[in-house]
Amino acid sequence: MTLDQTPARITKQQTVCFAAPLLPGTSTHDRDEMLSCWQGERREEHTSSRRRHGISREAVWIQSTPAGDVGVVLFESPDLAQSLLGLATSQEPFDVWFREHLMTVHGMDVAAGVALPEQVLNFQDR
Repeated sequence: MTLDQTPARITKQQTVCFAAPLLPGTSTHDRDEMLSCWQGERREEHTSSRRRHGISREAVWIQSTPAGDVGVVLFESPDLAQSLLGLATSQEPFDVWFREHLMTVHGMDVAAGVALPEQVLNFQDR
């Protein structure tokens, strides 16, 4: 590194992953809407929302189980509490739509608060 270069800032990320059961009959609707956020018509609004709330990564999987389908969700942010609070309270149209979608497919009212999971293992081979 030369004197005129500055080292890249390294921001420590907080990560949370949780499972949210899908209500019966909503898996296809959830899949379609999440794909529209990732690769389709909602992509731009989704990206703006996540940047606005400081979310650096979001991933969603649908896992089929004998008890029904489950959404497996991962969020990363330098400040998860602030990011999730922003998602829960924002009046931006996309964020309002997203909360309504969560209510439709998961029966989850994030504006009322959501209990995050307890981490019981964290192996890292670094």
